[in-house]
Amino acid sequence: MAIPVIDFSKLNGEERAKTMAQIANGCEEWGFFQLINHGIPEELLERVKKVASEFYKLEREENFKKSTSVKLLSDLAEKKDSEKQEYVDWEDVITLLDDNEWPEKTPGFRETMAEYRRELKKLAERMMEVMDENLGLPKGYIKKALNGGDGEGAFFGTKVSHYPPCPHPELVKGLRAHTDAGGVILLFQDDKVGGLQMLKDGQWIDVQPLPNAIVINTGDQIEVLSNGRYKSCWHRVLATPDGNRRSIASFYNPSFKATICPAPQLLEKQDQQLDDTYPKFLFGDYMSVYAEQKFLPKEPRFRAVRAM
Repeated sequence: MAIPVIDFSKLNGEERAKTMAQIANGCEEWGFFQLINHGIPEELLERVKKVASEFYKLEREENFKKSTSVKLLSDLAEKKDSEKQEYVDWEDVITLLDDNEWPEKTPGFRETMAEYRRELKKLAERMMEVMDENLGLPKGYIKKALNGGDGEGAFFGTKVSHYPPCPHPELVKGLRAHTDAGGVILLFQDDKVGGLQMLKDGQWIDVQPLPNAIVINTGDQIEVLSNGRYKSCWHRVLATPDGNRRSIASFYNPSFKATICPAPQLLEKQDQQLDDTYPKFLFGDYMSVYAEQKFLPKEPRFRAVRAM
């Protein structure tokens, strides 16, 4: 079983209806799908790969070797028992925002990643319009909900991660299983080194490397806005003994001040109360709960935020 691969360019041609249906299926049945011919220039994606790899070698690799993850895993391996490293991930990561400090030593990193982020944000907004149409919502509904109104209040962050070769992959995860807290996630993953898996029908399925594809997955807030039509999906990254897996994930998340609740048009019957399944909440309150419960079942997160 492989996650859906969708040709995004066919939205503009004779196969529009079929492509819309494929995206609806990806959102409703999977929560994960891959876009090809998505409009991000191949030349830009090749530059992103280059600067990301150079950045890790120049600015991160030596520090990772001295990291808590490496030390804890080494200590655990020396014990030679069945205990696993449950609370630390085998991951090196930084987050890029418009207004935080960016790496300065890697030539071309800032310019390339800024251009990439602009393109990915536009793709996220196009994807949200497709979701609006498939859900029968007014055009721009999801974008407006995540932005907390007509402005540009949404949080758009990009995580640049590397998962270096792991000497004991049986003892640690690259990234523990979780759902994503926010809205729409766009992942540019490694062409060759796998490890990302998603959970479907109780089975962990590989998200197969596909050169220059963009993986889309839906976060918890899309599940709420869609009144459960679209599910946020559990996923994880396995540590591997070979290869340094690159992963660049961009998150189009709500403003902390945005009020999130199911779209009124999607309440299944007129007398359905807003908090039957999903409460109405401020995203900032949800993040306070998520910070403590990221790797725990998601349904109690909704219950906890209802009680705030």
